[in-house]
Amino acid sequence: MNHPNRDKIADLIFLKLKDNEEVLKKHFDQTSEGIGYFYLDDVLPNDLTRQVFDKFPRTKDIKVKRSIREYKYVAAQMNKYHPLLEEIIYAFQDKRIVDLIAEICGYSNVKPDDKLYAGGISMMGKGNYLNPHLDNSHDKDVKLWRVLNLLYYVTPDWIPENGGNLELWPEGLKNKPVSINSSYNRLVVMATHKDSWHSVGKVKVDNVRCCISNYYFSTESVDAKRSFHVTTFRGWPGQFFRDKILKIDSSIRMGVRKIFKKGIRENPHVYKKDD
Repeated sequence: MNHPNRDKIADLIFLKLKDNEEVLKKHFDQTSEGIGYFYLDDVLPNDLTRQVFDKFPRTKDIKVKRSIREYKYVAAQMNKYHPLLEEIIYAFQDKRIVDLIAEICGYSNVKPDDKLYAGGISMMGKGNYLNPHLDNSHDKDVKLWRVLNLLYYVTPDWIPENGGNLELWPEGLKNKPVSINSSYNRLVVMATHKDSWHSVGKVKVDNVRCCISNYYFSTESVDAKRSFHVTTFRGWPGQFFRDKILKIDSSIRMGVRKIFKKGIRENPHVYKKDD
């Protein structure tokens, strides 16, 4: 079966966003005092979204990240996988879409990331999770500020009871999170800054939650303080000892980055394209 290219996919995404622009803008504005976000359902035709889901690799064919911080499967080297996956990732980087989402969120000088630093695809199966965390404040070269996180979910019939829901903590980790189900054909866009704590609850079923991920960056920081930070993890409420360990872990990594601005080793989670 033939699949549309990124330009045609971008046409569809752009029209859907444009049709809902005012509602999305209002929602982002209303939530921006904590963590600005919005979500949009039925982003693409169902048959196309199903094609995207069907082209995801098996978990054994992509990198597993397993530690006290997280347990999930990720990939950014997209030329190893079905080309439709690369097409849909880069459809979200179409200039019309980037500019429209920036306008909805009230941000300026917003740029996509063709290197897919920490983006690409992710998969989470039974028992997988992502502890509460703040995303790294910058891009791979520490030149631009990370400002928006785009998550597009493609697993059919995914319901809240399956777990694997996105959790936003706009009032901090001592208060209840906002839970957003990883529904089929749903796009979530959230602000990333020094207070945008988020997590993914543990997957409870023998199924795989598949996600297309993009980050947008800007020359302008969302935070007035313009404070640099590494990806910073914490425990969930009730995880007392894990929280202590993760605080120490984050402090050590932050200390290293104060000395070595780009880290001791290059982050492997980027798309290395042939020149």
